[in-house]
Amino acid sequence: MPHTFLSDEWIEAVVGLQTEYLGRIAAPEQSIVMNQVINDVPFGTGTLYLHVDTRSGVAEVDHGHTDEADVTITTDYDTAKTLFMTSNPQEIMMAFMSGRVLIEGDMAKLLVVQGDTVEPDDAQREVAEKLRSLTAD
Repeated sequence: MPHTFLSDEWIEAVVGLQTEYLGRIAAPEQSIVMNQVINDVPFGTGTLYLHVDTRSGVAEVDHGHTDEADVTITTDYDTAKTLFMTSNPQEIMMAFMSGRVLIEGDMAKLLVVQGDTVEPDDAQREVAEKLRSLTAD
């Protein structure tokens, strides 16, 4: 069943996918803790504050910000959804260059993590497809 991107139900479904694929997808070589501010969210107060922590080897997503963040990324809901669902490096660069994505903090660490991206394996492609299917248009 599709859920609204970044809704509590969507985040719960993403956590379920992480549990399902635990051990089948290689942990990232570099870890990062990232606060996110998503504006123009079509639910709640209109602004969503999240953090993502990959130090455990999976991307743990939770509400609110953490004092341990390496970077804070601010963007609007539509841009966040596009970037998350496509994972296209050129789209990410265009969003940054056009000012739709603001980054504060350790830019070098973010670039190192981004540089670790490799061609996805079968399990990663499967997860990406399941993410698309559980995300409402």
